[in-house]
Amino acid sequence: MTAPRIEVDLSKIRHNARCLVERLKSRGVSVTAVTKAVCGHPEIAQAMIDGGAVGLGEARMSNVKRLRKAGIECPITLIRTPMLSQVDQVARFCDASYNTEMDVIARLAEVSRQTKTVHNIILMVEMGDMRDGIMPDRLETIARQVIRLPGVVLKGIGANFACFGGMVPDAAKMATLSRIASEIEGACGPCMETISGGNSANLPWAFGPFSKGRISDLRLGEAILLGMEPVSGDKIDGLFTDAFSLVGEVIETMANPAPNSVSFTDPTLAALRLVPDNIHSVRSIIAIGKQDTDIAGLTLPADVTCLGASSDHMVVQTTRSHPRVGSELRMRMNYNALMRAMNAPDITKAILRETPPWKPNPASRDGPSLELVQSGKPKKVGIH
Repeated sequence: MTAPRIEVDLSKIRHNARCLVERLKSRGVSVTAVTKAVCGHPEIAQAMIDGGAVGLGEARMSNVKRLRKAGIECPITLIRTPMLSQVDQVARFCDASYNTEMDVIARLAEVSRQTKTVHNIILMVEMGDMRDGIMPDRLETIARQVIRLPGVVLKGIGANFACFGGMVPDAAKMATLSRIASEIEGACGPCMETISGGNSANLPWAFGPFSKGRISDLRLGEAILLGMEPVSGDKIDGLFTDAFSLVGEVIETMANPAPNSVSFTDPTLAALRLVPDNIHSVRSIIAIGKQDTDIAGLTLPADVTCLGASSDHMVVQTTRSHPRVGSELRMRMNYNALMRAMNAPDITKAILRETPPWKPNPASRDGPSLELVQSGKPKKVGIH
């Protein structure tokens, strides 16, 4: 297969989604699977739906339209407040949207009336993360205005945590959100079908002993895709953390030169020399760079060290098994690296649709390893 590429194991994504859905279902919480990190890739989205997610959450209309064009028919919610310039598309392709601005909601209502449809509105509440949301003391006023508008329906409220301001969700904040939902219903009548408590950062609270109150939904992306809890960076028990692999090709390799004295015209260049020269090591160049992904978000094999990167090159040092030109290096990605790599046009997306049977190992958080390439031949993958 060509490189660079991202190898995607759909069975592991499906497994992660199913585990999270089952654990949260027993607590009265449903899962909206967020696909923005994978650019609304239809097969990845379908794996999340097959795992039990009640719908999809997306932040960009281009991704929503990609999903609809591929035949995804499940409910899709725009989880970023719509741009006025795109309200026609939002009303057409999305079942619901998260909103903070009455001008936008009014325009959505107008478009929905023209098309004889109804668009669901979820009002975002500012709970301390300082990214988006209506201040709690203004929420009732906005809610009253929404329920008077034909063409839209107030479906619920939502909040965001640990995204911009680093505000970590806890039991007290979730209790406050539940109380706000009840207060809005007291003023406006029963309308809170969805109380979306937050994202993957909410999982420690959700799996904890605390009452879930009125929280009925979580928006999960990172936890399903990477099996990680974003605040602590901890792996989630029973989930795979290797559903995605970034594979780069070696384009140059050479033994390290003897150490020498170098004068830098720019003192910051000295920071690139992260590891001292070692005459027993080999330096190699991988055909991938900052233009393709977040280099700092990559995890390399144990005997490989990243020395630095430019826009198109990543320089690595190996001390044991030295790569040859044309060989490949397999890397793991964190959420930021995944987002950028999935957006990179020069990185091929190789989708693994079938995997050998396996049984989860309770003692292993990562589950069994799986090689996509054996004897130089790919195992039933689709290239996108």
